[in-house]
Amino acid sequence: MIVEPQGGKTPAALPDAMPNQWVLRHAPAAWVPFVELARLDRPVGWWLLLLPCWWSTALAGIARQAPPDPWHLALFFIGAVAMRGAGTTYNDLVDRDIDAKVARTRGRPLPSGRIGTTGAKIFLAAQAFVGLAVLLCFNRFAILLGFSSLIIVGIYPFMKRVTSWPQAVLGLAFAFGALMGWAAAFGSLALPPILLYLGAIAWTIGYDTIYALQDLSDDMIAGVKSTAVTFGRHVKLAVALLYGVCVFFIALAMTMAGAMKPVAIMGLAGMAAHFIWQIKRLDPQDPALALKLFRSNRDAGLLLFAGLAGEALRATLM
Repeated sequence: MIVEPQGGKTPAALPDAMPNQWVLRHAPAAWVPFVELARLDRPVGWWLLLLPCWWSTALAGIARQAPPDPWHLALFFIGAVAMRGAGTTYNDLVDRDIDAKVARTRGRPLPSGRIGTTGAKIFLAAQAFVGLAVLLCFNRFAILLGFSSLIIVGIYPFMKRVTSWPQAVLGLAFAFGALMGWAAAFGSLALPPILLYLGAIAWTIGYDTIYALQDLSDDMIAGVKSTAVTFGRHVKLAVALLYGVCVFFIALAMTMAGAMKPVAIMGLAGMAAHFIWQIKRLDPQDPALALKLFRSNRDAGLLLFAGLAGEALRATLM
């Protein structure tokens, strides 16, 4: 059930939405709550879910001395958009009462009453069906591995109630693609994708800690737990250490996969330089800047992917 906004007008973009998003400009008014529920107006979310999949696919390509499988890259793209939307819809269903207490989130479709729980559940099922269709295109091992990730996805929304490290559980879920790309290519796992997964988990905790700085005061009032609250005045140092762990484990993964070659090293160095730039600019007292730095992690991830994919192509052509 959709509850129309007062006066039948399309609501303004939410505080953390990208301004002037084409999807909001062109979507019929009745679709806007679903666009916001799936975060299609905030594309950085599916980028951050997609990039570990692409890293793993490219790393597998280097190990196989073949270019990254374009079919797998396309499938992961579709799956990331669908499953990001399904995940945020599920998260909003679970968190609708908490979201109503936080300034940044109280305008979301569910807490604002612009969409009912029945409509949200149907939308969740539709997006999950698309994700399932994508998953079934892979080999049996990758399919079973993909299904196992649902356990992590299922428990994540509840973690902010019981642990000061909900970002770690988010990391387990969002970084899972670091395993999937390799599994799709080889039908098994090995040490390189596991190391890549560990690096991606640290990356996720780092960037989501930055994201959580937007809600720091509201979270403390509402009793919501997060690493931003836990780290307190040491948040810059903590994020720097997390990013350092990320680079360390990705470097190990590349070494074990035989990917420590010039183009791939340039990609990793570019990512590391981007992390340093983020830390230098980070101001825990500036929520708007925190959102910008969080979004910039798409570019950090793309730098690594460009290096790995470029190395796979270079090795193939030589």
